[in-house]
Amino acid sequence: MAVKIRLRRMGAKKAPFYRIVVADSRYPRDGRFIEEIGYFDPLKDPAEIKVDAEKVKIWIKNGAQPTDTVKALLKKQEII
Repeated sequence: MAVKIRLRRMGAKKAPFYRIVVADSRYPRDGRFIEEIGYFDPLKDPAEIKVDAEKVKIWIKNGAQPTDTVKALLKKQEII
């Protein structure tokens, strides 16, 4: 089972809001997930990012791979 930390799109049309989730890579983008570990709202100025750093570190230690976008967000928050 390949586990990824990725964004799950939510919100209305033309008003995206993303949740940062841990999910099996075989599931669809907005489908089933294992755990929600944060959120990202790009429409606010500046963009609002909230992440549970301890959960992220535990999942990465257990082998979860963040996507490129999530990796950039985590670097911006100085988690990784």
